[in-house]
Amino acid sequence: MDKICVVGDRDSIYGFAALGLSIFPTAGDHEEDAKLLRRLADGEYGIIYITESCAAALSDVIAEYAEDVFPAIIQIPGVSGNTGAGIQGVKQSVEKAVGSDILFGNDD
Repeated sequence: MDKICVVGDRDSIYGFAALGLSIFPTAGDHEEDAKLLRRLADGEYGIIYITESCAAALSDVIAEYAEDVFPAIIQIPGVSGNTGAGIQGVKQSVEKAVGSDILFGNDD
């Protein structure tokens, strides 16, 4: 479980292949995309970057792994822009681990 991959629409993830990361374009079909994410999460990938739009569509599957240490499923912006969901997820994870808000005075 030491590999890193990126999941999302082809336009958003294609460039990550140049960095040596495995890329897995989604089909746009919930059932197929859910199978793909489960296969990656239950396999050899310890870190899964997923575009925010794809994560929104697969939130039910991501919730299945929310309490697990591995894989770390981390949202990233796609070509359509940043929705803020990724940073909110990181903030919640850190708050849970540390026990306090990491962005003092921010009411987001």
